[in-house]
Amino acid sequence: MVEIATPTATGATRLVEMLEQLGVELVFGLPGVHNLPIWKALSESEIRLVGVRHEQTAAYAADGYARATGKLGVALVTTGPGAANTLGGTGEAMAAGSPVLVIATDISTALRREGVYRGTLHETRDQTAMFVPVTKAARLVERADEIAGATLESGSAALAAPTGPVYLGIPTDLLSKPVPQARVNPPPPPAWPRVSVEDIERACELLAGAERPLIWTGGGALRAEAGPLVGDLAVKLAAPVLSTFMGRGLLPPEHPCVVHGPAHAPEVGRLWDEADVVLAIGTDFDGTNTQNWQMPQPPALITVNVDEADANKSYASEVTLVGDARAVLEQLVPQVAAREGLPVLERRLAEIGAAVTAWVEQDEEQAARLLEIVHRALPPDTVIVTDMCIPGYWLGGYWQVPEPRKLGYPLGWGTLGFGFPASLGAGLAGAGPTVCLIGDGGFMYACGELATVVEARIPLTIVLVDDGGYGMLRFDQVLAGEEPFGVDLVGPDFAALAGSFGLPATTVDGFGPEFERDLVRSIASDDPEMIVVRARLKPPPTTSPRWYRRR
Repeated sequence: MVEIATPTATGATRLVEMLEQLGVELVFGLPGVHNLPIWKALSESEIRLVGVRHEQTAAYAADGYARATGKLGVALVTTGPGAANTLGGTGEAMAAGSPVLVIATDISTALRREGVYRGTLHETRDQTAMFVPVTKAARLVERADEIAGATLESGSAALAAPTGPVYLGIPTDLLSKPVPQARVNPPPPPAWPRVSVEDIERACELLAGAERPLIWTGGGALRAEAGPLVGDLAVKLAAPVLSTFMGRGLLPPEHPCVVHGPAHAPEVGRLWDEADVVLAIGTDFDGTNTQNWQMPQPPALITVNVDEADANKSYASEVTLVGDARAVLEQLVPQVAAREGLPVLERRLAEIGAAVTAWVEQDEEQAARLLEIVHRALPPDTVIVTDMCIPGYWLGGYWQVPEPRKLGYPLGWGTLGFGFPASLGAGLAGAGPTVCLIGDGGFMYACGELATVVEARIPLTIVLVDDGGYGMLRFDQVLAGEEPFGVDLVGPDFAALAGSFGLPATTVDGFGPEFERDLVRSIASDDPEMIVVRARLKPPPTTSPRWYRRR
């Protein structure tokens, strides 16, 4: 490789050049004394830098962008506490399989002493080690000429299946050092071997012998863009398709095999109980979707997963087809024998859907109204980002998501405070109108980002449901026969708070005609707006206190 020295190339400019080579168009970050050279390099780049008010927001916003687009989300932060502040958001990205690159500066190599904590500004004992439990990979650059290659490798690793966050640490002094300008190529994507003919034949035999097959899909299927193949396979098998929270929107709601409702609804759960063969695609059968693994082991299980151990850690499979979901299904679907029964299945799924809808109407009228308005009033390309809040739980479980990547839901890791900052990234993704559905408690985690919304002109509708505190925790205490304690919160006048930042806001009571009117108006506009809804809702059966499967 021929290197051509150029006096203008520095570690920081090479970093930004590699982000451009990765196709990055947008990054989120917060400046500090250690990372200002990156800010200078970005000012001369076509990459848009969105400055946020807290480092955790940088990680959440990068995650929201990645979920809405499938592209690499990037968070840029400074040393020590700045890096540490991203850990919650990075953990959520890890649990959700979001391709996020967290880039943080570290203390100068000239001030570092191996194995010695000296007390340099922002120093930690091992900053990189903090990220190991919540990333696919964590790396600290040691020389300035490593920055370009490390950036390409780290970004490529985040995007490679199974997607997930990667951490890259760069000592601050390396950013200003001159480096040779040389072409660096990204590593090739991992090549998945074709599944063996024997495994495909064994899977086809099991499916051919099934009387009641079921397809269970997760986030891996959605991220692999395997929806059309899953739809074709379901029709061939006349099999219902159940999706986890991360798989919502994989198939369009009008597909004849889609199950409208979560596995936490008994009518839906019976499909699992009755199945004699389950085909699980891109899922690890986590606790929240299986009611802590209380769903029984199916008589026969076929799994499609990039990781054989991940596929079998909770339920043992007869056959594991290892590889990217789309590539595996391209092999499997043509070999599967078609079976009859689609009209019968459609009738049963229609009955299940009607039963679930009627139950929601009876159980929580406000949730039913919210779901009706969302289904009726929002364009199909709308992206909804929710928080760990009761209205968000209802949408996460019961919204008939029209397309892939239209629901950002933090389960996942279950991080309260995710919704609002993640919606900043989704709102800037250009994927469609964006709605943030958040509770009053979670909103206060990042309420300062109202300034970011206004400053960056983010087209976003914020629906803030004010129930006076942590409604889910209040429900838990009351269910246990206790008086609510520590869960009722003092809050501001949220509409006035938004207005103080120059953000238009309205306040309504409940999810009625006024709410629908304001929502439709806001979605039609490119300007941000807040709608404050005063309402208290009962949590849905997707939340653990209401699970119907118990030990």
